[in-house]
Amino acid sequence: MRTIEITPKLLRGSLEIPPSKSVSHRAIISAGLAKGESVISNVLMSQDMIATCDAMTALGASISYQEEQNGRFTLKINGCDPLALKTETIACNESGSTLRFIIPIVLLQPKRVVITGKGRLVTRPMKPYYEIFKEKAIQFEHLNQQQDLPLALEGTLTPGSYQIDGGVSSQFITGLLFALPLLDGDSVIELTSKLESKPYLDISLDVLKQFGIAIVNDHDQRFLIKGNQAYSPCHYRVEGDFSQGAFWLVAGAIGEMIDCRDLDLASFQGDKVIVDLIKQMGGAISTEAEGLVVKKSDTHGIVIDVSQCPDLVPILAVLGSLSGGTTTIINGERLRFKESDRLMATADVLNKLGGNIVETSDGLVIHGVSGFTGGHVQSHNDHRIAMAVAIASICANGNIILDGAEAVNKSYPHFWEDFKAMGGEWIGLDLGK
Repeated sequence: MRTIEITPKLLRGSLEIPPSKSVSHRAIISAGLAKGESVISNVLMSQDMIATCDAMTALGASISYQEEQNGRFTLKINGCDPLALKTETIACNESGSTLRFIIPIVLLQPKRVVITGKGRLVTRPMKPYYEIFKEKAIQFEHLNQQQDLPLALEGTLTPGSYQIDGGVSSQFITGLLFALPLLDGDSVIELTSKLESKPYLDISLDVLKQFGIAIVNDHDQRFLIKGNQAYSPCHYRVEGDFSQGAFWLVAGAIGEMIDCRDLDLASFQGDKVIVDLIKQMGGAISTEAEGLVVKKSDTHGIVIDVSQCPDLVPILAVLGSLSGGTTTIINGERLRFKESDRLMATADVLNKLGGNIVETSDGLVIHGVSGFTGGHVQSHNDHRIAMAVAIASICANGNIILDGAEAVNKSYPHFWEDFKAMGGEWIGLDLGK
């Protein structure tokens, strides 16, 4: 475990926001299923992205990496068409996207495969897939009876009708969308409840379209999928990530001016709503030639429905804590099944830093405070909690000691370097652990 001590400093400057993790997963998998070579540029090789690349390599794709000047990578991917399983075990580490996307793809071939994971991933909800396995006579076995992973799978998907709960996670739907077009027959996915996280599904459909896969979206309730399709290789640049950009946008609103570059307001990313939320709370944010510019602002609390943008909660809680009045976050039940119980972890960390947050069953009630006090907190092994603590330090009147600072490697391995480049100050500590 890495422990650091953060000294409160204002952040200021221009920053190229890291590429979208959500888009990167989808582009790498699509390229890995195509026949021929695709070039995917502007990829940040976080732990989650390495897990997806390794999974596609295990299925027969060939991937080479070329580092770009800014620390990002260009990937040349020769797809695994047809699939050629190279190993019996596929390790998803702690990546929920990798896990849920790869399972239907594995079932395009008949050999037995064991899916493994680490951390809280071994207990992440998987019920929608289990119901499909039972209906489609796919054999599955929990090799550890106390948790969902390792999971042994054997059998193949068949074309037809797939019913799935739209309220658990759109990742299950995306996983099926990757695989069903390759079957020898037409399929339909029918949602049995209202779709949650719709923007993530919009990203999936857009990336699939770029790689030559046609899917008809019938009012977000039915997805019509022609069989016998083929992925086409292409050149694809991954756009900047609003999920990561949100931390720097809030840093500008509570500190000094920050220019966030490579954020496209025409993006399908649901987390671009952070721009509107900052404005609704009174934040001064404008679109300039190079990017989105945010200046220090007097903000106020509002009610925020996070059903379509759950990843924003930790940083929204920081902004809400430093805003006048009360900020109420609702419809965030699914946050309890992330890298941490993210509602509990957010309240725990910010309250220990002098915040005033009350946890509810589906959200948080955040009472504004004049600033944070500093203190000693843990990241809960959650990258978004660790980054939220860093941004909270801007408005702390004492140093913050953070255990588990390495959690950022899951999605943003260069976060602490960027934090320093923007004026942040931290040192590593040896606490004899």
